Amino acid sequence: MDKVIIYTDGACSGNPGPGGWGAILIYNDSKKELSGGNSNTTNNIMEMTAVIEALKILKRPCEVDLYSDSAYVVNAFLQNWVKNWIKNNWKTSDKKDVKNKELWLELIELTKIHKVTFHKVKGHADNDLNNRCDELARNAIP
Repeated sequence: MDKVIIYTDGACSGNPGPGGWGAILIYNDSKKELSGGNSNTTNNIMEMTAVIEALKILKRPCEVDLYSDSAYVVNAFLQNWVKNWIKNNWKTSDKKDVKNKELWLELIELTKIHKVTFHKVKGHADNDLNNRCDELARNAIP
């Protein structure tokens, strides 16, 4: 199985407001940058969209190390929030509807195709790839 490294980030000018997302995919010696934006969105939606779009571009099942500064995205998998949401019929621990369910469903399907290991990185620190994703995301804000 091919190994791919992905860095993602989302940004919003106001929350909600116009937002952008960025992703960098690294495979062997190749690097690909992706980005996009939405005129009315939230930071969490942009964080999730970055991950989804990066995984969707992969042409075959891959082993992915995914780096994000979004605790929302990373912890949903590392702390089993997703499994609990499914078990509780898409309700949070305080019985509210899970936000962004459609995006979570799409992301879950992608994690069934690809073997994704989520890694939390510190945002706006000294990680060049994370900083570049932040720049891509901010530049994509409409």
